[in-house]
Amino acid sequence: MRKLSNLKYLLLIGLLHLSVALSNAAAQENPKAIDLPKELDRVLRDYETHWQNSDAAQLASLFTEDGYILRPNKPITKGRSNIEEAYQSAGGRLVLEAYDYSIDGTTGYIIGGYKGQESLPAMGKYILTLRKEDGKWMITADMDNRNEPRKNE
Repeated sequence: MRKLSNLKYLLLIGLLHLSVALSNAAAQENPKAIDLPKELDRVLRDYETHWQNSDAAQLASLFTEDGYILRPNKPITKGRSNIEEAYQSAGGRLVLEAYDYSIDGTTGYIIGGYKGQESLPAMGKYILTLRKEDGKWMITADMDNRNEPRKNE
């Protein structure tokens, strides 16, 4: 009878550990995606399109002339022409979702996640800072990082 009590105790402890682990995992999940105002959503959809088409020039055209990209394990890239050069090897499937945004006059930001296809969880996160120029939202800085390091990092 004593062995059964120990087994119940171990099972209870195991279930407690599992529930803590699951609650920690749930707390670390990406926030729920939100809808953006049309003019901000255009920035994300254009970014996806140009990325998927491996079109570095069009990607760079989404940035202000003095824009930045801040990528993991790479130096800071400043300026539209340097951004175009940095994005020469860009391409592949890309889905951007927004978790939060703010606009104040002619400045704003979008915080979100990115993934390779709609049905998958986000594999990374980003923040875009924006400036409105001539009535159009432009990216002033793009900073992203993966949720987990690549195998070769």
